[in-house]
Amino acid sequence: MWPKISLNYSPNFNAIKRSQKNIKFIIIHYTGMNKEISALKRLCDTKSKVSAHYFIKKNGSVLNLVPPLYEAWHAGKSSWKNLKSLNKYSIGIEIQNSGHDNNYENFSQKQIISTKKLLKHLIRKYNINFKNVLGHSDISPDRKKDPGEKFPWKRLAKFKLSQWHNLNEKKIKKKRLIKLNFVEQINFMKNLKKIGYNRISQKNLNFQKRTLTIAFQRRFRQGLINGISDQECLIISKNLLKF
Repeated sequence: MWPKISLNYSPNFNAIKRSQKNIKFIIIHYTGMNKEISALKRLCDTKSKVSAHYFIKKNGSVLNLVPPLYEAWHAGKSSWKNLKSLNKYSIGIEIQNSGHDNNYENFSQKQIISTKKLLKHLIRKYNINFKNVLGHSDISPDRKKDPGEKFPWKRLAKFKLSQWHNLNEKKIKKKRLIKLNFVEQINFMKNLKKIGYNRISQKNLNFQKRTLTIAFQRRFRQGLINGISDQECLIISKNLLKF
């Protein structure tokens, strides 16, 4: 069943229509604002210069702000694998949530149900690989935290709407906080690169490692986000590259 979508167009998009073949990703965001009406107003305000294709309200209602064949302004400075500036290649979905800087709350069940329906619809219509359903923190790890560790990536992966590992979480949790040796550290960072994470522009190597590790943990090891790679993280990263 497709979600019921209402129109609430934003003027914030590039006027030149893009080819449907160029749409390769779906990027999930949260608004990071306490008031839903304020978030929607910002996404439709020409002064803000931000927007998204879809907006999911607390009650699960879905609004279409920008037609998918036009480039909305949601990703900003971003990269994944060999691509940069992912606005060009993606559909952006904003979900109402106060975010980490306010009172980061669980996403409502109605929001999750609507997200599931919308993703299913978009993946089929635009032939998008479920591995290319990403969080804003995946593509901009040095700037963004959204949608964060409370977003149900694992639940969506059961329907092939996102990527998740197929490991026994109770077993791999025993490997948590067990340090990596030097070679394992290098291999973990190589795995992140193969998954799609790119090094950020900062020259400080330790800062880069911590930032990318936090982004990875927010996505694939949501029980502990400490920025320190360990055996559990390494095992998960290896597993993700198997399929």
